[in-house]
Amino acid sequence: MKEIINPITPDKFDAVLFDLDGVITDTAMMHAACWKVMFNTYLKRRAETLGEEFISFEIDTDYLNYVDGKPRFDGVKDFLASRNITLDEGTPDSPATEESVCGLGNRKNELVNLRIQMHGVKVYQSSLDYVNFILSSGIKTAIVSSSANCRTVLKAAGIIDLFPVIVDGITAKEKELNGKPSPDMFMEAARELGVKPGKAAVVEDAISGVQSGRNGNFGIVIGIARKDNREELLENGADIAVSDLGEITLNN
Repeated sequence: MKEIINPITPDKFDAVLFDLDGVITDTAMMHAACWKVMFNTYLKRRAETLGEEFISFEIDTDYLNYVDGKPRFDGVKDFLASRNITLDEGTPDSPATEESVCGLGNRKNELVNLRIQMHGVKVYQSSLDYVNFILSSGIKTAIVSSSANCRTVLKAAGIIDLFPVIVDGITAKEKELNGKPSPDMFMEAARELGVKPGKAAVVEDAISGVQSGRNGNFGIVIGIARKDNREELLENGADIAVSDLGEITLNN
């Protein structure tokens, strides 16, 4: 594999804006598994009720194409639309038992919180090393995640102090920010850090995330291709793509 010299140096960048799940923490597949359990439970019940064929929600297709990286309720709506299913919107406080967009989204959220409680959170050591290297270089850091569980995950992993600015699903709701692939959440993180987008780097593993970084004209977008999707990340806005941040040589 070709060596990649670290492109983020203090003379070129003032901040690095990291996605969380799949970039810093090994939680992307946990989210994907919870989406699959939630949707397939709903789809099976719907198929039985309507006498239709059950077609499973699949991680390699449905999750990556319609859900990955997006705000939770947007992911529900986009997947249901792909199956020509229309449900009432509900409200963010809808119970997890309610058959609505928000109800399904909140059921998935319950499953994620249960898994965190049972199994904890694993951090990618190479990503932690990279974050510490960036901080030691005098470059600011932030987390930008569509997840409403972001702070819970960071606390469970014991790394919340590494990120003075956190823009997550809760922030997006409070400040009425559009979710990824809109650049709004990354723009808010840059604003809170006091840096210009062109002097900030974005590190993302989701297609919607690299699109968000490109749409905001950030200085560089690094794609993390943990899903064997390097070319797709490059096609959608990543300037470079690696399977792990450990592939970047830290020799500034």
